[in-house]
This record gives sequence, C-alpha cells and structure tokens, in this order.
Amino acid sequence: MAIYTREEARQLMEKALAFSKADNCVINLSGSESGNIRYARNTVSTSGHRSNQSMVVESSFGKKSGTATIDEFDDASLEKVVRRSEELAQLSPENPEFMEPLGPQQYDESKSYVEATANISPEDRAKVAGTSIEAAAAKDVTAAGFLNDSEGFSALMNSKGLFAYSQNTNIDFTVTMRSNDGTGSGWVSRDFNDVNKFDAAEASKVAIDKAVMSRNARAIEPGKYTVILEPAAADGLLSGLGRAVSARTADEGRSFMSKGDGTKLGEKVVDERVTIYSDPLDPRVPTATWNSEGTPLKKTMWIEDGVVKNLAYSRFWADKKGAELVPFPSNFIMEGGNATRDELIKSTKRGILVTRLWYIRSVDPQTLLYTGLTRDGTFYIEDGEIKYPVKNFRFNESPIIMLNNLEELGEQVRIDGSLIPYMKIRDFTFTSLSDAV
Repeated sequence: MAIYTREEARQLMEKALAFSKADNCVINLSGSESGNIRYARNTVSTSGHRSNQSMVVESSFGKKSGTATIDEFDDASLEKVVRRSEELAQLSPENPEFMEPLGPQQYDESKSYVEATANISPEDRAKVAGTSIEAAAAKDVTAAGFLNDSEGFSALMNSKGLFAYSQNTNIDFTVTMRSNDGTGSGWVSRDFNDVNKFDAAEASKVAIDKAVMSRNARAIEPGKYTVILEPAAADGLLSGLGRAVSARTADEGRSFMSKGDGTKLGEKVVDERVTIYSDPLDPRVPTATWNSEGTPLKKTMWIEDGVVKNLAYSRFWADKKGAELVPFPSNFIMEGGNATRDELIKSTKRGILVTRLWYIRSVDPQTLLYTGLTRDGTFYIEDGEIKYPVKNFRFNESPIIMLNNLEELGEQVRIDGSLIPYMKIRDFTFTSLSDAV
C-alpha cells in the first residue's frame, strides 16, 4: 500500500530530513491507490489498479536550490535522494525569487477523505459499467465511459519545523453516449469525494437522453443568441477567469485584471448577482487546507456582488509588493439561484441550450476572449420548450462579457471539483457551424 498515516509519514520524513546538510531542506511525500474501468462499444475494454508513492526533496544553499525524487524509502535510498538534491543545488544558479521555507503553521482539518470511496472494489466498478452499458443498449445507444476512483495522501515537512498532512478520496466518471445511427451524441460528467453521492444510473440516463434527443440535428444561422449554459459548459469559460486572479500578472499588465499602472481590485467588473469564492472546507467540494508551500488555505472571496475583492499573491510577489499573502484558490464556488434547468428553459422565448464546450483556446488574455466549440447536445429553444437539436457551433466569447450579460442564475452543480450554477446568458456569440456530432 502506498498510503501512509500521519505518523508513518512524519517518521519517514524526519528520517530523510536527518540526512540533510543544506541551509534549508523541504520534503514532499505523497502516495495514492486508484482503480479504474473503461468501456467502449458497450463492452468493457480495460480495468486496472495503480499504486504510486513518491518523495521529492528540495535542498538549498542560499538562493541555490536542487530537487531530486525517489520512490524507494529504505535508509540508503533516503540518504541518496537528499545527497543528490544537495549536489544539484550546488550546481544551480541563484534563484532571484527564492523564498525561505515557512515555519510551523496551523491548519484546519480537511474534509476531503471519505472511507467509503477508499473502499471501492473491482466489483463496484464493474457494476457501474454494467449499469451504464445496459441502459444504453436498451435505448439503441452505444456507451463509451471511464470511471476512476482514488485515495491518496500528501505530506510536507521542512527544516524550519513545518509539518502538514492531508488525505483525500475522489471518484470521477464520464460517459459519452452515441446514437447507433451516428447522428446523436450525449455526455455527462460526475465527480465526488463521497461515492455515496454518485448514481451511475442517473448519470447515464442524462447522457442517453441527450444522445436520443440530439439525433438528426438541424443547421441554424450562427449569431448572437440567448443561451442556457449547463454547468459543464459554463465551467469551461469560468476557468479562464479563475486563472486571471493572479496579482502578479495584473501588476505586470498581462491580464484582464490589469488597469493602467494598477489593477481592477475593488472595481465592479461583472453583474452584481455574481459572487465567486473559494473554500477548502465547503462539504460539497472539500480540498486540502494547505498548498504546496505549506501556506494555510482559508475561505477567500474573489468577486462579491460583481466587485473584485481579492487577487492571489504568491509568497514572493506578496513580499516584493509589501502585500498580504493571498494563496491561489483550491476550488471555485459561484453562487447560484433556485431555478432548475427546466425552469430556465420554460422562461426562454428563443435560445440555445448548451451541454458543454470543448477545444477552448485563448484569443486575447486582456479581455479573456476565448474560442471553442459546442459538443454532445446542443438544442434550439422556442416558447419555453426544446424544439429540436441543432448542429454544433464555434463560439467567440469572454466570461467577463458573459457575466455582464447575465439574465438568470440557476441551481449549482459540482463539476470538476468546483460548484457552478446553470446560467441564462443573452447575446452569446456563435460565429460559425461545425459538422461534428
């Protein structure tokens, strides 16, 4: 087993640290156990189990640092990896942005580990695949899916006396359903720390229904449309906004958050109904409560009532600017409303329902303009009803423009470790059609 308890990790790292002769030494220890099952053409194709463990040692002399990695933890190997990191440090040039390791810190207890997820068996994975495949076959649909579950730990120790430890579990499921005539496609994604929140039948039905509904899509003219973005679609654009909260790129004039000689901190940049924050202790999307440098992670407001409340500062940039250290977010939580997807559809006179966006590429980082394609279920809405499937579009859109054209927010959904609501957006820009299903 590659999973170490808190005390086992501490003892192993203390042993490695005792070999250090450097000015500073930082040790990261991690391990994971994971299992998976993959299926395609309504047949299981692969299944497997992975067990990984790793120790990363960073030694520094002044501002010169070297890093070495090992996955064997006997005494000779521990001394070897420490010595190798020291040798590399002596050969390295000075790092002008070097920061000495942090001293001891206080951390909240993470909520990201659930024993039931750690105990998933091969039989459990096979049952998920069987449920999905049987449901697809009954609807003349072909399934291609992947389930991965994992448990892991991370630990950090340094020569300044800091020690941090956390455990986590996760389950990730995605499936694409294609109609057997080749004209319809549906997709769904689910991820949880707690396997008890996962329903394979429910998730598969969502993708199957999309595949059946999207057969024989019609071409309509691209242009500006009111859209209902499902959370997976919205997340594809909002992730770009998450990366834009860097104080350094803003200060250096390289991001949307830049403004003249300053930043947009304290300014209203999107609709006042938009509030976005991170919180490692939110039970719906829990994460570790410390980052790779050992900085404690707390609930942090990024945008509140449309106003930029914080920008993220690395330790180096905070020191350089004399600013408060604000770690980068470990998750992304956008407050939503109470409307369901169906209620948003019913209130739409004319628009497009988008399942997800893919192949997203940056066009202009200053405006956060992105381009990409819709995929796996795009539908025309008229008079509060889905009328028919439409061919996929290429879009050109910015999450900032999108969040200023907000009409209504719906329920939040967990997607890729974050909480994103359904959104109704006016004047979303589709620039051309795509023949891809």
